[in-house]
Amino acid sequence: MGWLRALKDTARVAMTFERRRLEPLVALRAAAGLALVIGAGLAFLGPGAAASSAFGAFMAAVATFQQSWRPRPVLALASGLTLAVSTFLGYLVGSADLGLFLPMLALWAFGAGLLWAAGPTAGMIASGNVAVMLVTVTLPTSVPQAAGHAAMIAAGGVVQALLIVLFPVRRWGAQRDALADALAAEADYARRLRYDPVSAFDPAPLMRARDAAAVTARQARRRPAELHGARGLAERIRPVLASLADPAVGAPAEGPGRDRVRALLDAAGTVLDAAAHAIRHGDPVRLPGPALEVLKAPGPPEVLRGAPLRAARRLAALLDDVLETAEPGSGRTADPGEARLRPTVPALVPLVLRAVRAELRPGSPVLRHAVRVTGAACAGYLLGQVLPFGHGYWAPMASVMVMRPDFTQTWSRAVARFGGTLVGVGAATGIVQLARPGMYLSGLLAVVSAGLMYALMRTGYAVSQVFVSAYVVFLLGMGGVRWDQTVPDRIALTLVGGLLAMLAYAVYPAWETPRLRTRLADWLAADGRYAAAVLGQYADPAGARRADVREALLAARDARIAWLEALERAEGEPVRHRGLSRAAADGAGEAVAAFGRGAMLLEAHLPDRAQEPVPGAAALAEALRGATGEGAKAVRERRVPQWEPVRALLDGGNRVPVSGVVRRAAERLLDSLDEVSQSLRP
Repeated sequence: MGWLRALKDTARVAMTFERRRLEPLVALRAAAGLALVIGAGLAFLGPGAAASSAFGAFMAAVATFQQSWRPRPVLALASGLTLAVSTFLGYLVGSADLGLFLPMLALWAFGAGLLWAAGPTAGMIASGNVAVMLVTVTLPTSVPQAAGHAAMIAAGGVVQALLIVLFPVRRWGAQRDALADALAAEADYARRLRYDPVSAFDPAPLMRARDAAAVTARQARRRPAELHGARGLAERIRPVLASLADPAVGAPAEGPGRDRVRALLDAAGTVLDAAAHAIRHGDPVRLPGPALEVLKAPGPPEVLRGAPLRAARRLAALLDDVLETAEPGSGRTADPGEARLRPTVPALVPLVLRAVRAELRPGSPVLRHAVRVTGAACAGYLLGQVLPFGHGYWAPMASVMVMRPDFTQTWSRAVARFGGTLVGVGAATGIVQLARPGMYLSGLLAVVSAGLMYALMRTGYAVSQVFVSAYVVFLLGMGGVRWDQTVPDRIALTLVGGLLAMLAYAVYPAWETPRLRTRLADWLAADGRYAAAVLGQYADPAGARRADVREALLAARDARIAWLEALERAEGEPVRHRGLSRAAADGAGEAVAAFGRGAMLLEAHLPDRAQEPVPGAAALAEALRGATGEGAKAVRERRVPQWEPVRALLDGGNRVPVSGVVRRAAERLLDSLDEVSQSLRP
């Protein structure tokens, strides 16, 4: 893809509006917190202090809208308190010597860039701290005033946190949605399997539900009973559904057995949808009677027998457990010690430091992002001082807020910020000219603009920037700054900041395209370890650890998500494929996904501990682990991988069962590996 096309695509992404479910009550609560701090600041301390507290409350509320499972009051406090510290230190350094502020800005920007290693929420809060610090350090005129402004900023965050505690909106709503989405995805999968027995399943909803299930020790004691257990059941249902539908290990492709399987899959989808609805809304489970009847009676022995019959019975038992768990007030409570505990904030510090330290290496995308942010912020600050505009901080602020570790987001956000600024500043300017608002009316208009931003921020970055720009115009107007002193400066400097962000990525990029082979190799190796772990259960049913399978599965899912995210980012990059074309990437990705699905079919029929070891399973596990490891190395080195150890083992016939689930699934695994090689041939 060339640069011109890449710029067109990113501009189109920037101006895309998504239809998302709005949360008006949450937006109203955030706007109310902002109104409280602005009103109190105007009434008792004046417009300068009110503006400082407004920045604290505004950014604290923005932090609570990020995609994080951590309690929202913690996010609001973290944003407000860290912003207060940044502002106070920034004023101390800047007031002592203006030349010292630039090194501090560089240090803060570099640290904010590195914090993306801890996740997007930490990165966003840190970037917001740098951006707002550039504004708030210009407000006080003495050290006591700076301390007062910092205290007001912290108070803004505290107010937002208190409102979340005092006026909770839909308790456990995000966790309910994540778990319900996982069950609904299973229901959709069951219905698709009726007509496509080898349909693919996207495990992303299950991974989100797993992340949502991590709670603090205090939350574990208060979590509703229906939010515990259903995710684990959904994980166990997925391979059973696949094995029931797949002709290789399930019912025949045609005939009475296939008709019965279709009925069972349809009933499973109905049950899972009912459970998802009950969990999402906290309502009793409402289930049509015919669906339960179908599941309770898998059919006469001549219709389903062997592995398909066992899968049907296991599916019915698992769905019974899902219904019992999903019922509100079912009494299925969990010992807090059994919950997946999220680390507390103090315990999180060493984990974040470890993640940041891991990125301090040549070639790290996060390190490159930190360098880009530092360069753009410092260059924007210097240009803002040199250019004949007031409010020179707008250029570096725009750069810091639009920059992200990947190309598409950085460029699209730069375009969206400039477009949104034009519209927002234009609309706010028109209102100011018509209404001539005073101090209190300007504060009210700022609160309304912020409330609309909170309500619509998830529909697109351009939309949020419209209301952010209006908010800033009204907030500065509250302090007596005329619109004609801010509008031209803001538009020009926002353009400068956006161009600096785009230029920084063009000069010092971190392209994902050259790393596609590494991502694919990591996924292939992880799937190989998962398949080997599953076969290890067949080799030693009594002594094998079931946790090994789970750990290998989660690692394979993480590798798959990393591959898909890399593929999506690479699609919009203006660079050549460098050894892995889009067609090869698509073909190899589908083949590795099919390999993982073959391992999942084996997982659906794991033997009981009392059963005898399956002959040849141990040798097959070792062959797959070694072959996929060597194959991953070949992919990284741009060679076509070979699978001769696995092929020789299956062709021998005497070490692997001639028939049965293991033999049929192993043949499918080898077919998938051959497809990987075929896709990567020049």
